[in-house]
Amino acid sequence: MSAHGDVDLGHTLAGWTGTALAVVGAAGAGVAVCAASLLGVVLAAAVTVAAGVATWLLHLAGWGKPGGPRPEGEWSWRVRDTGARAGHPECLGCRVAGRRTARAPEAPESLVDAVTC
Repeated sequence: MSAHGDVDLGHTLAGWTGTALAVVGAAGAGVAVCAASLLGVVLAAAVTVAAGVATWLLHLAGWGKPGGPRPEGEWSWRVRDTGARAGHPECLGCRVAGRRTARAPEAPESLVDAVTC
């Protein structure tokens, strides 16, 4: 049993990389503001934007995680997501990249719900 119990916290290479870049960008912005350096603020903002882009690209390459729980064997951040090429249902990043997965239409719970819709 892990220190976090039986919960998949989604630690992934994409998440760790994006977080590290965002922290560097935020720290750089703080230093640049204290130093009154406009160029430093712009560069730090660029690093922060790069954090989002890097996270998205790593997610598309399979180093992120789909929404929802994963099997315990896939909890390690070193495990690559083999279903990323097809796209994840309900994933904004996959939709932006043009990876749309076909979802099954939701069936109404009863005939009354179908009529009132």
